[in-house]
Amino acid sequence: MLGDIDVVESQPFKTGVPLVVDLDGTLIASDLLWESLFALLSKNIFYIFVLPFWLIKGKAFLKTAIAERVTLEAASLPYRQDFLNFLLDQHQAGHKLVLATASAQKFALAVAEHLGIFDKVFATDIHNNVSSHRKAALLVKHYGDKGFDYAGNSRDDLAVFAVSNQVIIVAPDRAAARYQKKHQARLFPAPTVSVMTFLKMLRVHQWLKNILIFVPVILAHELLNGPFFIASIAAFLAFSAAASAIYIINDLLDLPSDRKHLKKRNRPLASGAISIPCGLITSTILLFIAAITCFSLPLEFAAVLGIYVLTTFAYSLFIKRKMLVDVICLAGLYSLRLLGGMAATGIEQSFWLMTFSMFFFMSLALVKRYVELANSTLMVKDKLAGRGYRPEDRDIVGQSGVASAFTAALVLALYMNNDSILINYQHPWILWPLGPIVLYLNVRIWILAHRGEMDEDPVVFLATDWRSQLVISIGVICFLIAGMP
Repeated sequence: MLGDIDVVESQPFKTGVPLVVDLDGTLIASDLLWESLFALLSKNIFYIFVLPFWLIKGKAFLKTAIAERVTLEAASLPYRQDFLNFLLDQHQAGHKLVLATASAQKFALAVAEHLGIFDKVFATDIHNNVSSHRKAALLVKHYGDKGFDYAGNSRDDLAVFAVSNQVIIVAPDRAAARYQKKHQARLFPAPTVSVMTFLKMLRVHQWLKNILIFVPVILAHELLNGPFFIASIAAFLAFSAAASAIYIINDLLDLPSDRKHLKKRNRPLASGAISIPCGLITSTILLFIAAITCFSLPLEFAAVLGIYVLTTFAYSLFIKRKMLVDVICLAGLYSLRLLGGMAATGIEQSFWLMTFSMFFFMSLALVKRYVELANSTLMVKDKLAGRGYRPEDRDIVGQSGVASAFTAALVLALYMNNDSILINYQHPWILWPLGPIVLYLNVRIWILAHRGEMDEDPVVFLATDWRSQLVISIGVICFLIAGMP
């Protein structure tokens, strides 16, 4: 039997037919069950083993149990602004507005309190999941058949549409879209998801980092070797697919903090442009593609890629919150790309290359934290959201990054003075400009960061800045000439 749902009333009901509004997918471009689930896992990943037992007790119990353990900020949720503006106008005109949602009561009340336009709230409690036919029965019980208007968006709302006086369709799924066309209901269409939006979710521009996979085969002068080149291409695709999959998972775990960020709040998942289930499906497909690609490469490559995925996942869950451990981890992830290139082609590992890359990418990782600290508006002793740094750490972070840049150049200089360089290069003295080039690239990034002119991702900056491209091209020319017979 359907029990009464606790309600919150901001004022007595006015006369007239109330407009009942759905929350998930209708008022907001997201689903609070998914949002709260990832907030819970971000808090403690081991809850994943408890979730099946909660689900066995029913969706109402699951939603309530999750809501008891996490808090979602109603102010930062991705509201459908055009529809919300319509509701604000209705509220100003004296229309009675009711929020009726399958989301947990705790979250529904928070949304209602934040907006301040709803006269009444119906939501899921530990006993009742207010969805589909249950929602329809509850609304009929309070307002009678055809005694209310209703705004919804999904197949679950069809049962409510059938007992509503008038229907408003907001960002419909296929079932709701068919209903809208058949009954000519008022429509608030969803924004079109472009290919660029989808590619933005994949962070395709970050694939530039995976060019590091080609470095070992280039340094071994085997780039034009057919099998080596094909293996490097396959490794590049596997790393790119895996990286995009983890970026999606990271974005899902970071939804609350991303929405507080000036730029990150516009990411497809944080803004609600792409749904959480779509993101999950895409991430799964990408991981499958990466795994399938590994079958065409040596087992060592699969091991390196596996370590990369696990490390990146661990970074998303907790390492990124650990001061200094996070930047060491980021530098290690760059170095894993080099190891992946070696493993895919069978090229012998280089102590010098790995040492250089660790210091070089440590410097670039520290740039990211420096820029975040420089752009923050936090007070002293407050930590960056999701990070282990405070505003007063900015100077020491900058000093450490510059020191790492000079150490990378020193490692390169020591390598060029090593007798082993004579084995691979006929004219090793031509490589000496590489030292100043590395210093120029790294120190220039730090100067721009200090000026406030640096993008948060210095690796992407190096790949797109024309001055950096010119200097890198000079370095490549020196490298090629040094290897000529």
